[in-house]
Amino acid sequence: MRLCSIASGSSGNCIYAGSGTTNVLIDAGISGKRIEQGLNSIGITGKDLDAVMITHEHSDHIKGLGVLARKQGIPIYATKETYDAILACPTLGQIPEGLYHEIEPDRQVEIGDMKIDPFSISHDAANPVGYRISSGKRSAAVATDLGVYDTYIINHLQSLDVLLLEANHDVHMLEVGVYPYYLKRRILGNRGHLSNEMAGQLLCELLHDNMKQVVLGHLSKENNYPALAYETVCAEVTMGDNPYRSRDFHISVAKRDEVCEVIEF
Repeated sequence: MRLCSIASGSSGNCIYAGSGTTNVLIDAGISGKRIEQGLNSIGITGKDLDAVMITHEHSDHIKGLGVLARKQGIPIYATKETYDAILACPTLGQIPEGLYHEIEPDRQVEIGDMKIDPFSISHDAANPVGYRISSGKRSAAVATDLGVYDTYIINHLQSLDVLLLEANHDVHMLEVGVYPYYLKRRILGNRGHLSNEMAGQLLCELLHDNMKQVVLGHLSKENNYPALAYETVCAEVTMGDNPYRSRDFHISVAKRDEVCEVIEF
């Protein structure tokens, strides 16, 4: 399998996953042009995509969906509530009929040789999900926009080869920053985003001997820095109640506006 972050951050998210014969996107939150350029840089085109899996309807996850759908006719997978919210978004333009495929949390979808398991996440959207993707014995997951995590989330993220995990903000930066009070409360709330510390604590529940790589993603432009997210998560892992140290694993930070190195596993 292959996983590649084409863009990941509060301003736009688009993650590629491929098995060799099947290619999918998780979200399309950047322009259609940037999506195509990102795909081209890793050796594929929009025409090679078998599906776009949408986590939720916020603009940083669907910005390029309309262009992608009209230009390439790619099947769109999302929960009914999410898709209804997408259709109500005036900036996307017309989405051709017949492309939508309804999904439900905890109901597996098969696309080519991939098995995709949507799981519910706590976020202020219509019916948002994260995705676990498997092909053969390999598996990866994209888990962002988590206000909180619980046993349900932990169970869905066990025994992964690769994990892209949200490390959205530094709590102190957010608290003293310029955001209005209501927005700070939203981000810090149970339907907001995971802080660096919470990402590290969740990671402590998920690490195992065969974990290949962890990618920290969906960083806030205003309330985080890549180095800060990395150091905080690593500290939580090393000092946490688990048998590992951060240096035991390949931990990296996804770039906001650049295509990351393709992870093959």
